[in-house]
Amino acid sequence: MPVESDAELRELLGLRTVAVVGCSSTPGKDAHEIPRYLTEHGYDVIPVNPNADEILDERAYDSLSAVEEEIDIVDVFRPSEEVAGIVDETLERDDAKVLWLQLGISDPDAEARAEEAGIHVVPDRCMKVEHQRLHAP
Repeated sequence: MPVESDAELRELLGLRTVAVVGCSSTPGKDAHEIPRYLTEHGYDVIPVNPNADEILDERAYDSLSAVEEEIDIVDVFRPSEEVAGIVDETLERDDAKVLWLQLGISDPDAEARAEEAGIHVVPDRCMKVEHQRLHAP
C-alpha cells in the first residue's frame, strides 16, 4: 500500500540522501529546480543522468546502479514506462528505503514489486510540495 499519512511522509522526508533519476541540468525544469530546492534544504542530492557529468555541483551518474554512495530515497523524474526498470535497479541495491515517483508518474505493477521488497512507495507526489506542506515554518 502506498504511503499516504502525513506522519509517514514526515518520517520519510527525514531521510537525507536522495538519488534523483532523471535529474536535469537545465535550470527552470522541475527535474532541476526540485533537486536544487532539496539541496537548499539540507538533502544530499545525487543526480542520475547519463547525459551529464555534473549537476548542481555534484557528480552525475549514468544509472542508479552506478551510484557509489548509500541512498535513502530514489526520486524519479522519468516517464511512467521507465519505472519498472528503475524499480529493477532499486531492488538490486540494498540501501534504498523509498521510491518516490513525482507528479504524473506511476506504474502500479512496479510499485507493488517495490512494496513487496519492503520499500516505501510514494507515487504521483512532488517531494518539494510535500516538504513545503509538512515542514513549513
